[in-house]
Amino acid sequence: MEAVAKAARKMVDEVRRQFREMPGILAGTAKPDYKTCIEISSRGAIGEMKIPALLAVIVPVLCGFVFGPEFVGGILIGSTICAIMLAIFTGNAGGAWDNAKKYIETGAIEGHSKGSEAHKAAVVGDTVGDPLKDTVGPCLDIFIKIMANISLVTVSIFSQYNLWSWISSM
Repeated sequence: MEAVAKAARKMVDEVRRQFREMPGILAGTAKPDYKTCIEISSRGAIGEMKIPALLAVIVPVLCGFVFGPEFVGGILIGSTICAIMLAIFTGNAGGAWDNAKKYIETGAIEGHSKGSEAHKAAVVGDTVGDPLKDTVGPCLDIFIKIMANISLVTVSIFSQYNLWSWISSM
């Protein structure tokens, strides 16, 4: 969520800069610089994923070499259960907030349409909901897969060579 907020702030600054420097954008006579906005979004996403990606790789390997394969199995079970629950929650909650805004915009709620207090509240909810459903859920799915794959690749090594087995054998 923080990564999305940081990238969004940079994107808003860039859009404002383009409006200031190229007044023809609002008049429809000039094209905006889409490439810069896409670069801001891409750099923000990749830059903020460095630490979580490293954790997904380092934690199973380090724990495997220290405590052995059973410990890594416990880490995988715990992280998978937690991440799946969070991914489902964030995907559903984000989708619900997004759909609530759309539902109000259709005029389905009598007395509430675009511009009403209910719509304003739904827009705020949608602002939170979009990053939840579009970034947090998929990110957690990838996190689970990376941890599982790294563990499967390295288990044959740390099942034989780990600190816990070495200490236990003494």
